[in-house]
Amino acid sequence: MLKHLKFTALALGLMGAGQAMAAADLTLVSFGGANKAAQEKAFYQPWEKSGQGKIVAGEYNGEMAKVKAMVDTKSVSWDLVEVESPELARGCDEGMFEQLDPKLFGNEADYVKGAIQPCGVGFFVWSTVLAYNADKLKTAPTSWADFWDVKNFPGKRGLRKGAKYTLEFALMADGVAPKDVYKVLGTKEGQDRAFKKLDELKPSIQWWEAGAQPPQYLASGDVVMSSAYNGRIAAVQKESNLKVVWNGGVYDFDAWAIPKGAKNAEEAKKFIAYSVKPQQQKVFSENIAYGPANSQAVPLLDKGILKDMPTTPENIANQVQIDVGFWADNGEQLEQRFNAWAAK
Repeated sequence: MLKHLKFTALALGLMGAGQAMAAADLTLVSFGGANKAAQEKAFYQPWEKSGQGKIVAGEYNGEMAKVKAMVDTKSVSWDLVEVESPELARGCDEGMFEQLDPKLFGNEADYVKGAIQPCGVGFFVWSTVLAYNADKLKTAPTSWADFWDVKNFPGKRGLRKGAKYTLEFALMADGVAPKDVYKVLGTKEGQDRAFKKLDELKPSIQWWEAGAQPPQYLASGDVVMSSAYNGRIAAVQKESNLKVVWNGGVYDFDAWAIPKGAKNAEEAKKFIAYSVKPQQQKVFSENIAYGPANSQAVPLLDKGILKDMPTTPENIANQVQIDVGFWADNGEQLEQRFNAWAAK
């Protein structure tokens, strides 16, 4: 009888080991487009090749309501989701994401400041910048003040349909220095000032919602300038004359977060750690012009690639780091105000 029990325990132990060896499939949701294509090369394919399980890749437009609904109803079907910093902070405060142990990701000093957060890890740095088609403009714009100047630069403007970044750009166009943007935006008068400045440009605005739209609008001549994600512009620069103005750009991290209650949370943590290794980061930045979050990847990159990165000293000098706390506290109210304003 004892022998039989021992044998059963051993069999169960072996079965458990076999199941552990068959790595879980990870359902991973990102923002899609050129960004997702770079993630496939840098993260998904090598992860699968190394036998760590399959990646089931989906995409979304950043709708936090989807994540919240899954978590609230305890029907979480995503293991990992790509989020911008303000949504990461807000989701963390609201208990939508799993807490992470920073030790899982090595030495915090190796990362760009702010990459390692309580509920997520920034895996690249990107900027929303002013972009223009040099074939369509006689004079090159150099600032958001030029973006607002429809007399000297006639034509439509592309802006992301949302308060975030748009209000910062409006204030810079109105003469606020990049370093003072959040000091001003943090006041009721500053918010009113941003909306007033947007009123001036409203007849000339063509809104965009997906990152792929600004390069399309610029190439077709639908708009003469647009706010855009720097990597989306860099991705089409070989076959177009689209250019980036770094002055007044707003930079941020995109981070991985694990929705609270994800079935494969442990595997997902391993994937995050894998994606921020210097080699993986290098391949990602080679495939899209976003800065590595792990600074150990920088020396591995070709000098020609570095000039298009938002994080080089000359490119970042006059940019604004998004104020995560500001947007976590004010995002909901300002987005509502923006939507009401845009619908008028």
